[in-house]
Amino acid sequence: MRLDRLELPAHPFKAYIFDCDGTIADTMPLHFRAWTRAMKEFGGTFPEDLFYAWGGIPTFKIVEQLNQKYGTTLDPVEVPRIKEQYFVEMIPDVLPIEPVVALVKQFHGTAPMGVASGGHREIVIKTLDALGLTGYFDTIVGAEDVLHGKPAPDPFLETAKRLGVEPEACLVFEDSPTGIQAAKAAGMQYVLIPSPAIASLEALES
Repeated sequence: MRLDRLELPAHPFKAYIFDCDGTIADTMPLHFRAWTRAMKEFGGTFPEDLFYAWGGIPTFKIVEQLNQKYGTTLDPVEVPRIKEQYFVEMIPDVLPIEPVVALVKQFHGTAPMGVASGGHREIVIKTLDALGLTGYFDTIVGAEDVLHGKPAPDPFLETAKRLGVEPEACLVFEDSPTGIQAAKAAGMQYVLIPSPAIASLEALES
């Protein structure tokens, strides 16, 4: 499902902003495994198709939405804490998404770059560290750095602000419908990285 080559808009951009999970790092299967373990422990449910559709949403918000959808009373603090603990155990197994990593290395030193993630900054840094990529980015924005997570534009706007570049001059790399909504809301052009969520949406539309 990954592209060997990514098509970029021709517009000259002054900065590049990357999502992490599912965009730079092939972590989504690991996150799903961590969520599955946490749900089994706490008695909740999180179907795989819903997991991918909600990619990019902060973990506490995911728990709140699961409670609303299924009528459960999962703790929006404790469940994400345990889920993240399980994920951290699996970080050594993370693999890069090679076409995107190649662009990160290509752009490095030519324009400011940042990461805007719906995950906690500490976890994002651990993931980038595992891939040897942390030093390529000028700033990393996590869930705790903004008031509203994706699909709100806040993570991308905060990243652009830290990079000192106007939003319309930034190019976003994203893999989830939630992230694409956020990029559009921020007034930024984007490159779509194929994912199970996008594939399922395309199948429904065809």
